[in-house]
Amino acid sequence: MVRETVLDPMDMIYPVFVDETISSKQGIESMPGQFRLPLSDVVDEVCELIELKIPAVLLFGIPAEKDDLGSSALDDEGIIQRAVKAIKDAVGDKIVVITDVCLCEYTSHGHCGIVDGKKILNDPTLEQIARMALSHAKAGADIVAPSGMMDGMVSAIRNLLDEEGYQDTLIMSYAAKYASSFYAPFREAADSGYAFGDRSSYQMDPGNSDEAIREVELDIMEGADILMVKPAIGYLDVLYRVKTTFGMPTAAYNVSGEYSMVKAAAMNGWIDEKKVMYEMLLSIKRAGADLIITYFAKDIARYLEGLDG
Repeated sequence: MVRETVLDPMDMIYPVFVDETISSKQGIESMPGQFRLPLSDVVDEVCELIELKIPAVLLFGIPAEKDDLGSSALDDEGIIQRAVKAIKDAVGDKIVVITDVCLCEYTSHGHCGIVDGKKILNDPTLEQIARMALSHAKAGADIVAPSGMMDGMVSAIRNLLDEEGYQDTLIMSYAAKYASSFYAPFREAADSGYAFGDRSSYQMDPGNSDEAIREVELDIMEGADILMVKPAIGYLDVLYRVKTTFGMPTAAYNVSGEYSMVKAAAMNGWIDEKKVMYEMLLSIKRAGADLIITYFAKDIARYLEGLDG
């Protein structure tokens, strides 16, 4: 009766990896229980989410072809564009479709932007990701989620969407995304390992929280509708600061490494997976998240249904 924080399936967003190169679902070794899906399986996956009362899906694409510019990300018949159309044709507005807007899965070098040698070029990347977001909006995406941490990305996307008549397409910005080691399993899941260096030149230093506030404020000024902190568990203090400072709709990404650690410990019998999952997600919501992007979304929805009898 007096519990202050309550989890609900409606708080959750489920990430889905759509792979253009496969014909049947493929397990992700470093993320037990997660899969790459062929386009043919995406609608069934979304229908399961709807049954579990999970309100939104976040789509990541693995294309058949990659190049230095991530050109296939802009293709109106690309893997994500076709996935969005398939979902909308099948279920309409029964689920919110969010698309990841980043070049890392589409570039041959695995970085989030256009490169010159070993330097990531911020400004030339902006046009590419804006055109990528527009292509997703044309396909029917409800929300586009730029994750590359390029300076000015929200403004570039908002301006192009508005010019093309997509004023109602929302932007969920990865406003405070850290250069974290917790992303490692995602590299396998999205086939997005980088050929050189790391992403510390454009993602945030894990030691900085004041910088996060500045980054978030800039994204708000550029037109972000929803803010995000990534990762979640190691950055609950940042999440709390963002929510209390700005009071805007705020998401947190319970990332692959956080998921995989719980799974690995549970498989070794060291923890109670369901209880730890529940406590972890509860702490993310308690810290200020209105929305939680998590690979546990289906598991927690089933667990909460059991708690409710």
